Amino acid sequence: MKTGLWQPPRLRTNEEQEKERKATWLELFYDLIFVVAIAELSHSLSKDVSVHGFIGFGALFIPVWFCWLGATFYATLFDTDDIRDRLLTLLQMMIIAALAVNVHHGLSTSSIGFALSYVAARCILIFQFLFAGYHIKQARPLTNWYAMGFSIGAVLWLISIFLPVPWRFLLWTVGLILDFSIPLGTGHLATKIPPDISHVPERLGLFTIIVLGESIVAVVRGVADREWNISFVLVALSGLSIAFSFWWLYFDSVSSSPWENMKTGRIGVVLCWLYSHLVLGIALAATGVGVEHMILKSTVNTLPESERWLLCGAVTLCLTTLALTNFISCILEKNKKAKILSIYRLGAAGFVFVLAIGAINLPPTTLSLLVAITCVLTVTLDLLGKHESRLGFQD
Repeated sequence: MKTGLWQPPRLRTNEEQEKERKATWLELFYDLIFVVAIAELSHSLSKDVSVHGFIGFGALFIPVWFCWLGATFYATLFDTDDIRDRLLTLLQMMIIAALAVNVHHGLSTSSIGFALSYVAARCILIFQFLFAGYHIKQARPLTNWYAMGFSIGAVLWLISIFLPVPWRFLLWTVGLILDFSIPLGTGHLATKIPPDISHVPERLGLFTIIVLGESIVAVVRGVADREWNISFVLVALSGLSIAFSFWWLYFDSVSSSPWENMKTGRIGVVLCWLYSHLVLGIALAATGVGVEHMILKSTVNTLPESERWLLCGAVTLCLTTLALTNFISCILEKNKKAKILSIYRLGAAGFVFVLAIGAINLPPTTLSLLVAITCVLTVTLDLLGKHESRLGFQD
């Protein structure tokens, strides 16, 4: 799209509907900074794979994800590619870089820096919504609602820097809960200006690829500069199989049906599907860390409990979330036969969870192979289930 140097934002729903919306080069460039942020979060978890470490990892992952989500939703609603929008995006990237820098001690000595970085990112988003609402009267009720809600959340985060721990984190929690709940009040507004049906699933898919990439990086990082042996290779191949399986399960079932339902104001179902991607992102990143630790410990006879739980717990969470997203899509598409795919995924999740509990004496090689085989088997059942569903549809 060609524009002048300075252009007011346009509502994307005003464009020709037959033109499928694709991610812009600026959006793809913007995603790169989140590759860094996710890598720093994963590195932080890798240094502490305890329950406390995982909770801290998840707590810091949420605001990073919300920064990405806010920018994505603004971009999917408004068509802007002038100098102002590009400079604001580049500024956001610098702020996310600061957020990533403060991740390692984000719940201790760097918590003030992390909070200020988050506030700065939200302030840019608030300005963008207000600016769009100023120029587009039709969108003003929605933009004002978002700006008001996000402003309250940002103020809570800003106040938190003046409070000691744990009160600081309490305000963070309240602010994030507010960010979660703000879209709930937009059901009647979404019927008038729904997000682009093709663009949002694509953007979510791109973020999923970013997080999946951490599993690939984990394998490479674990393999680098090590002497190869059978156990080592088997664990590495298992890690790649797990990552490929999750890619297959997600992208073979991705659907735009939740966004189509926003036109009817069913915001609750849509948000359930959307927020499940947050859980999926956390679980996928944690799986990558778990795979790396499997490779590093591939020569030991017994795996430490925390590392067994990290891999199996993360994979269980991935499979459960993938079952949920498929189930929601089936409900919205009224495809009863495809619900069996959710059952397959839940069954696989249950088996991996049993491994987390009972595989106390299994070596890393055996455990990794069992988890990988479970994921590959789930993909196989997925393919068979979809084949039977298509045959049933044709009958």
